[in-house]
Amino acid sequence: MTRLNKPLCAALALAAVVSAPAAEAKTKAPPPAVERTGQPTGVISSTAMIPPGFKILYLSGSTASPVDPAKPDEFGDTATQTQSILTKMKAQLEGMGWSMGDIVKMNVFLVAALPGGRMDSPGMNSVFKTFFGTPEQPNKPTRSTVQVAALGRPTTLVEIEAIAAKAP
Repeated sequence: MTRLNKPLCAALALAAVVSAPAAEAKTKAPPPAVERTGQPTGVISSTAMIPPGFKILYLSGSTASPVDPAKPDEFGDTATQTQSILTKMKAQLEGMGWSMGDIVKMNVFLVAALPGGRMDSPGMNSVFKTFFGTPEQPNKPTRSTVQVAALGRPTTLVEIEAIAAKAP
């Protein structure tokens, strides 16, 4: 049996201990993330795949707050209402430790507000683009946008619901 001297054994043992965390760091996978696909210039993602074990949060449909609290039936146009809803949604998520970047799916309901009985998608998208796909918040959710005959109040033009997902 070969005898190693004590200083050499101690040095080898120390080298093994010191190099083990470095080896683990090299093989450690990055944390899981939602995988999104879509056109880089698109307003939304085409797909969003949520990894196993992620927390899922469902946000009920939300409508705009009055532009002026003294006039409770005035909510503004489609863009104004979208701004109000997404601002409230952002505050709600942040209050729970989530962010707009965690949203993976949205359903948008628009009442016809344009001449010819058409929904105002351009008005809604003009605001939507300020919350998603920006340098500050690059994630874009998947989304369905549908025209509806009416919502809860005669002056309500927009309702938005969402699903968010994030790592535990």
